[in-house]
Amino acid sequence: MKRKLDSEEGRKRYGQRFAVVEPVFANLRHNKRLNRFTLRGRKKVDGQWKLFCLVHNIEKLVHHGYGQ
Repeated sequence: MKRKLDSEEGRKRYGQRFAVVEPVFANLRHNKRLNRFTLRGRKKVDGQWKLFCLVHNIEKLVHHGYGQ
């Protein structure tokens, strides 16, 4: 795996990972500890998911200095 990542193609592909949504899921899962939903029903789970995404987006705005 190290040889694959150190190749030209590997570096290019690995660099693209940060442009996709993978870091969002990792942040929600590990930093926010959203391993599973605590509510039942599609509407409630959808609301819980949107709440976590809203918190994620607000944190991004804060970290980038929005509103200062």
